[in-house]
Amino acid sequence: MKFCSALRSLSLFAIALTQFAFPMKGASQVTTTQPVKNIVLVHGAWADGSSWSKLVPILQSKGLHVVCVQNPLTSFADDVAATRRIIDAQDGPVLLVGHSYGGAIITEAGNNAKVVGLVYVAAFAPDQGESAASQGKPYGPTPGGAELRPIEDGFLVLTQKGIQEDFASDLTTEEQMIAFATQGPTQGAALAGTISAPAWRNKPTWFVIASNDRMISPKQEKDSAEKMNAKTLTLPTSHVPMLSRPKEVAAFISDAASDHSRLTASSK
Repeated sequence: MKFCSALRSLSLFAIALTQFAFPMKGASQVTTTQPVKNIVLVHGAWADGSSWSKLVPILQSKGLHVVCVQNPLTSFADDVAATRRIIDAQDGPVLLVGHSYGGAIITEAGNNAKVVGLVYVAAFAPDQGESAASQGKPYGPTPGGAELRPIEDGFLVLTQKGIQEDFASDLTTEEQMIAFATQGPTQGAALAGTISAPAWRNKPTWFVIASNDRMISPKQEKDSAEKMNAKTLTLPTSHVPMLSRPKEVAAFISDAASDHSRLTASSK
């Protein structure tokens, strides 16, 4: 009897697993007429998910579902996989937001069928066959690049000076020290990961240009936005406008989600 009871329990458990698994497959199907409620935020190099900490509560207060990807920064492929994993976990269409090197990540991961738009925040936006590293070469070295230091196994970190003068010069000293303490050591080779198919070529785009950026050339950001015909917001900030001007950046992202929802509603 105990054996039959155990077998029956095991069977019920297997059925439950099956019922749970099949809807997850269906969840990957997104209709373009659904409003955009999911915002997936993708951090860049020498950072982690906390770089979005000021945006999250603002976006949530607008009724949006927000998730921050925690990139391992071990390779471009690993970071794209981490982002795709979070995209797949969302119920419905996704607005994908990338900062800095995260722009290269969303350019590749944004080909996921759930992604309906891309927002670049002081970011790289490589074309097919390009990488974050190669895209920046024509614009010359930036001041922040001189403050990168190798640790081991090809990983790089930013110096305290680099954080305070180049990465986040318009934050308070306390905020700069938090950024320094929470930075993610980044595999240098990850920045050389090439794009197979740039998602921005076939999906709506928005771009926050940081006009005082010392990590990525502001001209590069402007040229990228023009190339992809993105709707733009230019702010006189350092490399981290989402931390120094969070209200403006959050409003821009929220408006992007609303813009897409209005467009799809009008096309019915």
